[in-house]
Amino acid sequence: MRRLFPLPDPNDPAGARAATDREWGLDELADAYAYPAAEGPWLRANMVSSLDGAAQHDGKSQPLSSDSDMRIFGTLRGLADAVVVGAETVRQEGYRPARARDAFAGRRAAAGQAPAPAIAVVSASLDLDFSLPLFTSPLVPTLVLTGASAPPERVAAAAEAGAEVLVAGDGTGVDPARAVEALAGRGLRRLLTEGGPRLLGQFVGSGVLDELCLTVSPTLTSGTAQRIAYGTDRAVPERFALASLLEEAGFLFARYRRT
Repeated sequence: MRRLFPLPDPNDPAGARAATDREWGLDELADAYAYPAAEGPWLRANMVSSLDGAAQHDGKSQPLSSDSDMRIFGTLRGLADAVVVGAETVRQEGYRPARARDAFAGRRAAAGQAPAPAIAVVSASLDLDFSLPLFTSPLVPTLVLTGASAPPERVAAAAEAGAEVLVAGDGTGVDPARAVEALAGRGLRRLLTEGGPRLLGQFVGSGVLDELCLTVSPTLTSGTAQRIAYGTDRAVPERFALASLLEEAGFLFARYRRT
């Protein structure tokens, strides 16, 4: 894996080593993707896109991915307090609980984090299979974010399965800003969303996304797949700045932050 930006100083031996083609260690990736030392919540997204803008192929992101993409995926999870994901993505991707990883145990303990991030599922209807391991056997209890008008019987089913339900909206849906606030109120400040596109579109539309980690896959899919963010147009496009760029086997791993 080669770092392309910031460009390494040729007079800096460490920088020269960083520019060589090699597999980065997890500690290096964790340092590169460390959350900022801010007191408030920080919401980053991690998504993959084909060259022609598809976020999925046959409904799943895995065909666009690579081993290095999965290493970064695991690193971002290893740094997060909570992973925020939409209900449709839970159903399509077969989400399971996040697991504790020895490689990040020391970092997480030093930061006062749980052994693994909590999974926070955003769902208006709570049309979820609460018999799945995501709800019945997580290392850290799964959270469900929903609106105040969510079906009471589904709220009860979520609680019976062991999930904690957080109300983050006045109606049936979830307000993205309130979702971030609700998680931060539980001490979950380092937030990672893995989509899907509709959920990311809501975060982008509400202006609460702080950072985008985007894998550009050297693939073409054509078809009718959604882009990485889908929803209501912003009145004015929001500007982000490139913070870092890595490359491996034609895959680009870009990190953008709000300007």
